[in-house]
Amino acid sequence: MQEEPARAAAPAAPTTPEIPEAEAVGRETADGPEAPDAAAPPAEDAAVPAEEAGRRRRRGRTALIIAAAAALGLVAGTCTGVLVQADREPTKLPPLSQAALAHGTGKAPKPLSADQDRRVRTDGDLRELLLKKPRGAREVEWLGDADGWMDLATYTGTFGGPSEQFSKYVHDDFRRAAVTHWRTGAARTVEIRLIQFRQEEVLSAIEGSDNGRHWAGWGREDDTDRWPIPGTGDGEAFVHNRPESVDGSPPLYSAEAHAWRGDIEMEILVADTDRIGKDQIMDLARRQMERL
Repeated sequence: MQEEPARAAAPAAPTTPEIPEAEAVGRETADGPEAPDAAAPPAEDAAVPAEEAGRRRRRGRTALIIAAAAALGLVAGTCTGVLVQADREPTKLPPLSQAALAHGTGKAPKPLSADQDRRVRTDGDLRELLLKKPRGAREVEWLGDADGWMDLATYTGTFGGPSEQFSKYVHDDFRRAAVTHWRTGAARTVEIRLIQFRQEEVLSAIEGSDNGRHWAGWGREDDTDRWPIPGTGDGEAFVHNRPESVDGSPPLYSAEAHAWRGDIEMEILVADTDRIGKDQIMDLARRQMERL
């Protein structure tokens, strides 16, 4: 049996020589490209931050464009408003003197009577506002008044330093003064003065009352009692507990009251050989102020 001829051997595939692993790694690092780092992100992941940065830049430009457009809109609107207002006719201002208001319907209130209108009373005969002499009272012979009136020289003559007081009351717009006086009992005398001022610039009635209260208590604090007069604000009554002699006359006790209302100053002076009670001077002051 004939033997089959030996088949021609197929050419052997070229074989790659085996290189040790450590040497291969070293060669790739030194001679060839480095192996990709396992921790580095893939190429697709690396492209994402670049796209996001592009979007952020586009959004920033859009916000700036919108803000610029808004600012230009405001400027354009303001300029347009100014131009429109400049072309309009100026608005006329209302007149300073307004037309008289129409009266309400119904009856107008009646005017106050002379008894109710204080200004009517005080502008009339000032002597009518003085307290009337009590029944049985006697006239006092005193030459300082003329039919119930006191001129400025006579009034300021009752003060110490009359020339100085005269100048003061001229400055304070003295208008007129009314006076009444009487005698009761054995030796009691009462004098009431109403001094009226014009009060164009100064509240002189208040100052006159303050001045009277000051001198009523000055230097006699130890022997003087004082009380406020109800209903008069700062009006006060004084009772001096030590008798004094004036120009060689017998020693006399004295009491006084000072108050004001409106443009009128009230002064009450009482003297007696006996001590004067609080209720007596307070009663005179209360009744006189009720008439003002």
